[in-house]
Amino acid sequence: MKTLVVVTHPDMANSVVNKRWLEELRRYPERYTVHELHQAYPDWQIDVAQEQRLIEAHDNIVLQFPIFWFSSPPLLKKWLDDVLTYGWAYGSRSGYKMQNKKLALAVTAGVRAEDYARDGRYRYSLEEIFRPFEVTAGYVRADYASFFAFYGKEAASDGAVEPLQSHELDRSAQGYQAFLAALN
Repeated sequence: MKTLVVVTHPDMANSVVNKRWLEELRRYPERYTVHELHQAYPDWQIDVAQEQRLIEAHDNIVLQFPIFWFSSPPLLKKWLDDVLTYGWAYGSRSGYKMQNKKLALAVTAGVRAEDYARDGRYRYSLEEIFRPFEVTAGYVRADYASFFAFYGKEAASDGAVEPLQSHELDRSAQGYQAFLAALN
Protein backbone atom coordinates (compact mmCIF):
# COMPACT_ATOMS: atom_id res chain seq x y z
CA MET A 1 0.00 0.00 0.00
CA LYS A 2 1.49 3.29 -1.06
CA THR A 3 0.96 6.49 0.88
CA LEU A 4 0.49 9.95 -0.62
CA VAL A 5 2.02 12.62 1.61
CA VAL A 6 0.61 16.04 0.72
CA VAL A 7 3.09 18.54 2.15
CA THR A 8 2.14 22.15 2.67
CA HIS A 9 4.91 24.36 4.01
CA PRO A 10 5.33 27.90 2.65
CA ASP A 11 9.04 28.04 3.59
CA MET A 12 10.44 24.53 3.33
CA ALA A 13 13.94 25.88 2.71
CA ASN A 14 14.03 27.23 6.26
CA SER A 15 12.14 24.39 7.88
CA VAL A 16 13.94 22.07 10.24
CA VAL A 17 11.52 19.31 11.22
CA ASN A 18 9.37 19.14 8.07
CA LYS A 19 12.51 19.14 5.92
CA ARG A 20 14.00 16.28 7.99
CA TRP A 21 10.75 14.31 7.69
CA LEU A 22 10.83 14.71 3.89
CA GLU A 23 14.45 13.53 3.75
CA GLU A 24 13.37 10.37 5.56
CA LEU A 25 10.31 9.78 3.36
CA ARG A 26 12.31 10.21 0.17
CA ARG A 27 14.52 7.30 1.21
CA TYR A 28 11.51 5.03 0.52
CA PRO A 29 10.00 5.99 -2.86
CA GLU A 30 8.38 2.58 -3.11
CA ARG A 31 6.28 3.41 -0.03
CA TYR A 32 5.66 7.15 -0.27
CA THR A 33 4.73 9.69 -2.89
CA VAL A 34 5.81 13.09 -1.56
CA HIS A 35 3.75 15.88 -3.07
CA GLU A 36 4.75 19.42 -2.07
CA LEU A 37 1.90 21.82 -2.80
CA HIS A 38 3.96 25.01 -2.72
CA GLN A 39 6.37 23.51 -5.26
CA ALA A 40 3.60 22.13 -7.47
CA TYR A 41 1.44 25.26 -7.30
CA PRO A 42 3.49 28.40 -6.65
CA ASP A 43 0.66 30.34 -8.31
CA TRP A 44 -1.99 28.52 -6.20
CA GLN A 45 -3.77 27.36 -9.39
CA ILE A 46 -4.52 23.77 -8.38
CA ASP A 47 -4.98 21.13 -11.08
CA VAL A 48 -7.99 19.45 -9.53
CA ALA A 49 -8.14 16.48 -11.92
CA GLN A 50 -4.43 15.73 -11.34
CA GLU A 51 -4.85 15.93 -7.57
CA GLN A 52 -7.86 13.62 -7.68
CA ARG A 53 -5.90 11.10 -9.78
CA LEU A 54 -3.10 11.21 -7.21
CA ILE A 55 -5.51 10.48 -4.39
CA GLU A 56 -7.18 7.67 -6.32
CA ALA A 57 -3.78 6.01 -6.90
CA HIS A 58 -3.02 5.74 -3.17
CA ASP A 59 -4.52 3.88 -0.22
CA ASN A 60 -3.39 6.29 2.47
CA ILE A 61 -3.37 10.09 2.39
CA VAL A 62 -1.29 12.07 4.90
CA LEU A 63 -1.52 15.84 5.16
CA GLN A 64 1.80 17.15 6.49
CA PHE A 65 2.05 20.77 7.63
CA PRO A 66 3.15 23.19 10.34
CA ILE A 67 0.28 24.43 12.46
CA PHE A 68 -0.80 27.93 11.38
CA TRP A 69 -3.21 29.76 13.64
CA PHE A 70 -4.51 26.46 15.07
CA SER A 71 -5.20 25.01 11.65
CA SER A 72 -3.42 24.29 8.38
CA PRO A 73 -1.59 26.70 6.09
CA PRO A 74 -3.97 28.45 3.68
CA LEU A 75 -2.81 26.57 0.56
CA LEU A 76 -3.83 23.27 2.15
CA LYS A 77 -7.27 24.68 2.96
CA LYS A 78 -7.59 25.80 -0.67
CA TRP A 79 -6.48 22.34 -1.82
CA LEU A 80 -9.18 20.72 0.32
CA ASP A 81 -11.81 23.18 -0.96
CA ASP A 82 -10.82 22.70 -4.60
CA VAL A 83 -10.08 18.95 -4.70
CA LEU A 84 -12.82 17.46 -2.50
CA THR A 85 -15.59 18.25 -4.96
CA TYR A 86 -19.22 17.23 -5.12
CA GLY A 87 -19.60 14.13 -7.23
CA TRP A 88 -16.02 13.06 -6.64
CA ALA A 89 -15.47 13.18 -2.88
CA TYR A 90 -19.09 13.16 -1.73
CA GLY A 91 -22.71 13.61 -2.64
CA SER A 92 -23.47 11.23 -5.48
CA ARG A 93 -23.43 7.54 -6.28
CA SER A 94 -20.28 7.97 -8.34
CA GLY A 95 -18.67 10.09 -5.63
CA TYR A 96 -16.90 9.01 -2.46
CA LYS A 97 -13.60 8.29 -4.22
CA MET A 98 -11.89 8.59 -0.83
CA GLN A 99 -14.11 5.97 0.76
CA ASN A 100 -12.11 3.54 2.92
CA LYS A 101 -8.83 5.37 2.31
CA LYS A 102 -6.99 6.29 5.48
CA LEU A 103 -6.54 10.00 6.07
CA ALA A 104 -4.00 11.15 8.64
CA LEU A 105 -2.17 14.31 9.64
CA ALA A 106 1.51 14.91 10.36
CA VAL A 107 2.00 18.26 12.03
CA THR A 108 4.65 20.39 13.61
CA ALA A 109 3.74 22.67 16.48
CA GLY A 110 5.97 25.50 17.59
CA VAL A 111 5.12 25.07 21.26
CA ARG A 112 5.23 22.39 23.92
CA ALA A 113 2.72 19.53 24.07
CA GLU A 114 1.45 20.68 27.46
CA ASP A 115 0.31 23.96 25.90
CA TYR A 116 -2.31 21.91 24.03
CA ALA A 117 -4.20 20.69 27.08
CA ARG A 118 -7.35 21.72 28.92
CA ASP A 119 -5.22 23.35 31.62
CA GLY A 120 -2.54 24.51 29.15
CA ARG A 121 -1.98 27.82 27.47
CA TYR A 122 -4.42 27.13 24.60
CA ARG A 123 -7.03 25.16 26.64
CA TYR A 124 -7.66 22.71 23.80
CA SER A 125 -5.88 19.55 22.75
CA LEU A 126 -4.72 18.99 19.20
CA GLU A 127 -7.40 16.29 18.99
CA GLU A 128 -9.99 19.01 19.57
CA ILE A 129 -8.30 21.54 17.30
CA PHE A 130 -8.13 19.01 14.45
CA ARG A 131 -11.74 17.92 14.78
CA PRO A 132 -12.62 19.62 11.43
CA PHE A 133 -10.18 17.26 9.67
CA GLU A 134 -11.79 14.29 11.40
CA VAL A 135 -15.28 15.48 10.40
CA THR A 136 -14.10 16.07 6.82
CA ALA A 137 -12.73 12.52 6.65
CA GLY A 138 -16.06 11.17 7.85
CA TYR A 139 -17.96 13.30 5.36
CA VAL A 140 -16.02 11.85 2.42
CA ARG A 141 -16.16 8.37 4.00
CA ALA A 142 -12.41 8.14 4.55
CA ASP A 143 -11.04 6.52 7.70
CA TYR A 144 -9.52 9.20 9.94
CA ALA A 145 -6.28 7.82 11.33
CA SER A 146 -5.50 10.69 13.72
CA PHE A 147 -2.17 12.54 13.63
CA PHE A 148 1.52 12.46 14.38
CA ALA A 149 2.86 15.62 16.00
CA PHE A 150 6.23 17.14 16.72
CA TYR A 151 6.08 19.72 19.46
CA GLY A 152 8.62 22.54 19.43
CA LYS A 153 10.50 24.26 22.15
CA GLU A 154 9.26 27.39 23.85
CA ALA A 155 11.30 30.54 23.29
CA ALA A 156 13.21 31.78 26.31
CA SER A 157 12.40 35.19 27.78
CA ASP A 158 15.00 36.77 25.47
CA GLY A 159 13.23 35.27 22.43
CA ALA A 160 15.95 32.73 21.70
CA VAL A 161 14.97 29.16 20.96
CA GLU A 162 17.38 26.36 21.73
CA PRO A 163 18.26 24.64 18.44
CA LEU A 164 17.06 21.09 17.92
CA GLN A 165 19.69 18.42 18.30
CA SER A 166 20.21 15.99 15.43
CA HIS A 167 19.23 13.04 17.64
CA GLU A 168 15.89 14.76 18.38
CA LEU A 169 15.25 15.21 14.66
CA ASP A 170 16.25 11.62 13.92
CA ARG A 171 14.00 10.29 16.69
CA SER A 172 11.13 12.37 15.34
CA ALA A 173 11.69 11.09 11.78
CA GLN A 174 11.75 7.51 13.07
CA GLY A 175 8.56 8.10 15.05
CA TYR A 176 6.93 9.51 11.92
CA GLN A 177 7.98 6.43 9.95
CA ALA A 178 6.47 4.17 12.63
CA PHE A 179 3.22 6.17 12.54
CA LEU A 180 3.04 5.83 8.74
CA ALA A 181 3.84 2.11 8.85
CA ALA A 182 0.95 1.60 11.29
CA LEU A 183 -1.47 3.01 8.68
CA ASN A 184 -1.12 -0.17 6.60
